[in-house]
Amino acid sequence: MGRGKLRIYLGAAPGVGKTYAMLSEAHRRVERGTDCVVAFVEHHGRPRTEVMLHGLEEIPRRALEYRGGTFTEMDVDAVLARSPQVALVDELAHTNVPGSRNAKRWQDVEELLAAGIDVVSTVNIQHLESLGDVVEAITGVRQRETVPDEVVRRADQIELVDMSPQALRRRMAHGNIYQPDKVDAALSNYFRPGNLTALRELALLWVADRVDEYLKQYRSEHRVSKIWGSRERIVVGLTGGPEGRTLIRRAARLAEKGAGGEVLAVYIASSDGLTAASPKELAVQRTLVEDLGGTFHHVVGDDIPAALLDFARGANATQIVLGVSRRKTWQYVFGPGVGATVARESGPDLDVHLISHGQAGKGRGLPVSRGARLGRSRIIAGWVVGVGLPAVLAVLLNTVHLGLANDMLLFLAVTVAAALLGGLLPALASAAVGSLLLNYFYTPPLHRFTIADPKNIVAIAIFVGVGASVASVVDLAARRTHQAARLRAESEILSYLAGNVLRGETGLEDLLERVRETFGMESAALLERESDHDPWTCAGRAGLGPPVDRPEDADVDVPVGDRLALALTGRVLPAEDRRVLAAFAAQAVVVLDRRRLQEEADRARALAEGNRIRTALLAAVSHDLRTPLAGIKASVSSLRSDDVAWSEEDRAALLEGIEDGADRLDHLVGNLLDMSRLQTGTVTPLIREADLDEVVPMALGGVPEGSVALEVPETLPMVAVDPGLLERAMANLVENAVKYSPPGTAVLVAASAIADRVEVRVVDRGPGVPDEAKERIFEPFQRYGDAPRGAGVGLGLAVARGFTEAMGGTLDAEDTPGGGLTMVLTLRAAEPHARDLLHPAEPERQATW
Repeated sequence: MGRGKLRIYLGAAPGVGKTYAMLSEAHRRVERGTDCVVAFVEHHGRPRTEVMLHGLEEIPRRALEYRGGTFTEMDVDAVLARSPQVALVDELAHTNVPGSRNAKRWQDVEELLAAGIDVVSTVNIQHLESLGDVVEAITGVRQRETVPDEVVRRADQIELVDMSPQALRRRMAHGNIYQPDKVDAALSNYFRPGNLTALRELALLWVADRVDEYLKQYRSEHRVSKIWGSRERIVVGLTGGPEGRTLIRRAARLAEKGAGGEVLAVYIASSDGLTAASPKELAVQRTLVEDLGGTFHHVVGDDIPAALLDFARGANATQIVLGVSRRKTWQYVFGPGVGATVARESGPDLDVHLISHGQAGKGRGLPVSRGARLGRSRIIAGWVVGVGLPAVLAVLLNTVHLGLANDMLLFLAVTVAAALLGGLLPALASAAVGSLLLNYFYTPPLHRFTIADPKNIVAIAIFVGVGASVASVVDLAARRTHQAARLRAESEILSYLAGNVLRGETGLEDLLERVRETFGMESAALLERESDHDPWTCAGRAGLGPPVDRPEDADVDVPVGDRLALALTGRVLPAEDRRVLAAFAAQAVVVLDRRRLQEEADRARALAEGNRIRTALLAAVSHDLRTPLAGIKASVSSLRSDDVAWSEEDRAALLEGIEDGADRLDHLVGNLLDMSRLQTGTVTPLIREADLDEVVPMALGGVPEGSVALEVPETLPMVAVDPGLLERAMANLVENAVKYSPPGTAVLVAASAIADRVEVRVVDRGPGVPDEAKERIFEPFQRYGDAPRGAGVGLGLAVARGFTEAMGGTLDAEDTPGGGLTMVLTLRAAEPHARDLLHPAEPERQATW
């Protein structure tokens, strides 16, 4: 059975109609005969949504007991047993109650998809994990329930359920989203027009990016090279000259005029030597384009206009921005220039902007002076001059007789011109044709291919030798220049590769993407195998459709040892490009090895930390467990002894000792269990509104009466916490403060509101802690100073900080003025609308573990 398909309705905020749209689709599918069931849909008391559930089969939910309450969750086993074609699962980012099959609902959905069941679900943009910081900055609320972006991106279909902020606020005001008593608070806080507009923009842009990915995939699969102007993409051609900054800023302004505009700056390292890039200037331009929200690309191409156009078409760009040529007027005799060529060959779908700048027309080095390998046009011109011009010259000299010496000099000039233009072969041909024409027309006996005077034989021989020598020198210079330019281009690429490493761009997938981009390939993959007989596996890939079975399936493969190979698809690379490609392959292997070494180091670090904790635990409990156990055993043995007649007072004292020892054991074991939960990351708080004046007094049951003074005003705002975790954290803090306070001195527990948070300060007058030890006291199994063994295993503060951070708060230590230590517990304030803000998609349900 194949994997099921996932369809997601994405909204910008609660109440836009995601659940309603999902149920409408379910009714349409049922009418078409599809087996569709409701696995979990929450209508939140909205009448119109509740009506849409009528006529749909609902799978009974699973009831779970947690902290004295009963919660219902989706029954994954029941859905799998029912095995429908389509299951409706609301609120993809929801966190399940502890005791559920999975911690997150999206994990439940993954199980259904793996079983071949199609799933239709809903999610709000604020629940995407990557947007958590952005949403918090907009709304002031940190979303605790999130779903990994990759889960949503893998969906087969994503449909945006959109609604204007004004329409959504009207729905809210009419009571169609929340209960009437919550409407005013919601409209004045989370559902402010600015918040809704920003969230709507986030949703639209995220979906637009996803659509763009679909478009790129479609164009790649169908080999579409024609530009589709679906959004403005502006390619900036950089030469490494100082005008690049002007071009980047102008392109950024052009991009701002269109919604979703994108700037791609590209520098083409060419082997023809026509560029004189400054690495320092390129680094500055790279930083500038990234600061403006664009991307920088480095591409190899022998033909700069063709490479630039190929890059633009491959990126589906709509505009190209180039600078006006720096050539002087007379330098245009060597060609029209990159800008004119790109404008001529861009076609009707690609606009080309030539931007004036301060360096325009001030001159640049001649292409010939940095010349590359002779092009086809120069070779053809050399043959025309070398073969055709001697015949024309012979006709002219037959009408004007200048003497043999002058005739030979003219033919020699033609030969030198052919050598300069076309290289060795056209020059040799020109020398041969010229010598024959000189012999036939101007050397006695005339009109015969014989030479009567031996001096003329020497002259013609010198003429041929000079022509051949000049041609050889020109050809050698051209080849050497080409090699030098090629090596310079390779050094630029390698320097760029080294720069990526220094900038921290060492991810394997990032490096493979650079390889694919640099050589203009469709895909790149690093393949490996355990031995010569094992199949190849893909260690990393970039691009669409990379070869993952065998390196031989690729257009280019570079072996790296016996068990690794870099494979690329798209086109066949010339042999001279393989040197640079081999350097990339070697770097990819280094990155792969580094990643695996880092993973091994992380595992070793985790094991070492676990061993350290186990060692500390054994050392700590060796005495702290045995001491109360010994006391309990001694008291029980005394009570059971028949040799002593215990009075009622003695019996009560022994029983009290047993109770105290049991309490110490209970406290110790509780801290150990809490620490283990924190170490394994299984603490997920149940966040809800709570009053500090109700929670804090409950944390004082373990300390002597009168040892704590409370100053918790009733006017404090409510806090967004897990009351159980807050009680445990406060109990540990207070017990620690009482333990170190001088006899007869009460510990002060005071609370105050500051902006959007509430601070609880636990103040003692004990010996205090030096600054260098303030962080160390929060580590597990740490006792400060000469604390006696019976004082505990050193877990109280570690557990308190772990629980506090799990609730989104902070716990820090400060000096008490006049001596002592103050523990500062900072919590998020929750106004009466906090429940809506914390989980706006579930107004009537508490957040869950």
